[in-house]
Parts: sequence; structure tokens; C-alpha cells
Amino acid sequence: MATLPQLTLDFNRQIKLSSDGGSLSSDTGEFIFREFDEKIGFSKTLARHLHLKDDRKYHVHSNENLLRQKIYQIIAGYAEDDSADQLTNDPVFTQIIGTDALASQPSLSRFYTRFDNESMEQLNQANQELLDKVHTSRGSKAIIFDLDSTHADTYGEQESASYNTHYGTVGFHPLVAFDGITGDFLKAKLRPGNVYTSNGVVDFVKPLIEHYNEKFPETTPFLRGDSGFAVPALYDLCEDESVYYVIRLKSNAILQRMADELHPATEISDVSMSECYYEEIEYQAKSWSKSRKVIVQSVRPAGELFFTHSFFVTNLKDAFTPETIVRSYQKRGTMENYIKEAKNGFYLDKMNSHSFQVNEVKMMLSLLAYNLTNWLRTLCFPKGRKSMQIETIRTRIIKVASKLVKSGRSIYFKLSSSFVYQKFFWEVLQRIQRLKLE
Repeated sequence: MATLPQLTLDFNRQIKLSSDGGSLSSDTGEFIFREFDEKIGFSKTLARHLHLKDDRKYHVHSNENLLRQKIYQIIAGYAEDDSADQLTNDPVFTQIIGTDALASQPSLSRFYTRFDNESMEQLNQANQELLDKVHTSRGSKAIIFDLDSTHADTYGEQESASYNTHYGTVGFHPLVAFDGITGDFLKAKLRPGNVYTSNGVVDFVKPLIEHYNEKFPETTPFLRGDSGFAVPALYDLCEDESVYYVIRLKSNAILQRMADELHPATEISDVSMSECYYEEIEYQAKSWSKSRKVIVQSVRPAGELFFTHSFFVTNLKDAFTPETIVRSYQKRGTMENYIKEAKNGFYLDKMNSHSFQVNEVKMMLSLLAYNLTNWLRTLCFPKGRKSMQIETIRTRIIKVASKLVKSGRSIYFKLSSSFVYQKFFWEVLQRIQRLKLE
């Protein structure tokens, strides 16, 4: 797009605007992420694991630099690949990537096509190694595998895009897993739009469970899922691997009858008062190999005659009351916030390629950008700001104007003197430099 060399403002004719300011950047806060990247070995870990089948005879941009460039573009809020064409000579980005100029949009597009199933697994392994390092540093005593599925819109003739009856539209149906305690993005898998929620969930989560049981035997694992994941194979897996779980069950006639017997409508003494009860029953569906504990939550709002029942299957021991078990499940609501952050802030659902494989690569890069940000804010942000969302982070510490000045052997980036959030900016940077990972 052509840029006007200069524009005079009507409200004050003395003010002239132009785009020829020279070596300026509006994303100086990306240096904070690069400093943290180096501290935890983020880019180095990715480079060590990722080995693409690259048949280029000549290239300017290495795969390592292309990977880093795209992740840092996502963090800065540049969702589209063609943003690179405007950022080509940005002084901050070129220093972060370590190149004279950034790769163009066509170079990024060709980069995605060099991935296959093997290289996707390599990125998963790199992500897991980094998760382990941060988990150790935090000294976490528990991990919660929060499972869910979400929707990604598609447009035109995209490979494996299908109609999903639940969402009522065409797209993909990714499967995701977060740590419900820290918000870390554990894993994601892109799936066709028409598969059921639990499709492939055991194969998806089993390697995660086995890894944490082997790597961190002292960590207590816990799994939560909504009724879409109420499948016997998942219960069996958790029980075999000593994982506690709470999974919501879909109501059926048998469960309803059992719940109604606990609280008959004929025994209501004061209809103007709300009632809520938590009870435990033994139940075995036809598809189950054995009976299991089911928690029944019975709620009757004031003015209503009948109870509404919710059911949760669990293997939590008697030390946990039925109410405590339901409350622990309800905390799963944070999962929706994690998914919303990954989609709105890191473009997890931006599936704009015809190739299913390329779309999966883009989803994985969004996951990595999300995790780098989440590790930074949970490890290095001051207390009270560790849950800050990416849009706020961009406003406070990324979107900072600076001017490049070279002097002798040093490169100076002079930040705006009127930068409102400079105290927070410098505090985070100092916390990163003091950070010591175990």
C-alpha cells in the first residue's frame, strides 16, 4: 500500500505527519520477551528439537529464524504473515531475530510447507521439555489436565473442514489440554470439524499422563472434563495410571430416577426457599466394566417445585466430600478463559490455509507463543499482575516506541520519555535478569 510522504492536519496546519522517521520501532517490549527467551532457553530448545526436511540449495533465512520470527510476530499482535512485509527493516525485530531484514510473507508460507508429522512431534517434544523446566522451577506439587474441544472457522475449500452440528457451522474441531493450575498450554491436536468431542482423546492424553507420572512421580495428577469426555476408556486410563478425575456425565433416565428418589418433590416444605444438595451414589452404565462413584448435585431454585440434577463420575476418595468434588469441577471454568486467550490473543483459530498440515503448524506456533507469554507473566510479573491478559501486556510493555541510536560498539534503543508504564517495564526486565531456573 502506498504511503503518503506527508500529511497536514486540518485542526492545526503547523502539524505535519509523515512515515520517514528513520530507525524507530513501536514494539520495543519484544526485547523483554527475547531476554526471557534466552533465560529459559526457549529458542535454543526449539532449534535443538526441530529438524525440517529442507531441500533449499540457497537461503537467506534459516528455519530457526523463520520460526522465531513468526512466534514473535504473534506475540506482538501481528496475526497475518504479510505483516512481515511492513516489518522488514524494523530495528527491534531485526535485532531479536538476528538478521539484517525479516523474511517476507512468501518465505513464511514456504516455511510452513516444510513441516510433516515427524517435525510436528519434534515441536511437541520441545514444548514438553520447556514445560518440564518451568514445572520444576515452580516446584509444582500437582497438575490438572483440563480437557476441552473448541471450534475454528474455515473459509472456502479447506482440507478436512466439515460441518459441526454442535457449533452449527463449518470448520475444524481442535482438541486442547491446559494445566488448570498454571494455565500452561500442554497440548493441542487439530481435527476435522465433524468428529465428536471425545474422538481420539485417550491417544491424545495418554502420553501426557505417562510422561508426568514418569518424570514427576511426586506430582499429583488430576483430570477434568465435561460430558463430551464421559467415555469408559478415559476412566480406565486414569484408574490404570493413578490419576484422579472428575468428569461430568450426561443425564439419562436411570440417573434421573436415582436422583429423584433422593429428593422427591413431595417432601418440599417451603417452596419459597432455594435448596442445594450434594450426594454420592454407586452407578454402573452398560458400557462400564464396573460400578463407579457418581456425585449428584441437586438444585431447586426458590419458586420451583422440582430439582435439577447434575452428575459427575469420579475416583476421588472418601476424604473429599461430594460438595468439594463438585466445586473442584466447577473451577474448570478457567479453561474457557485459557481457550479465549489462546484464540483472541494468539490466533489459535486462524485457519486460513488450504492444507490441513499447514493449519496444524500455525496452531502449534500459536501454542508456543501463548506458552512463552504465560511463562513470562507467571514467573516474572509482580504479584497481582500474573494473570494479565496478552492485550493488556501489549499495551503495557510491548507497544513501546523507541529510537535506534548507534554509538561505537553499542546499540541504544531510546524509549519514549513519556512512556506511561515505564516503571512496570523496567521491573519486569529486572525480574527476568534475576530469574534463576532450577
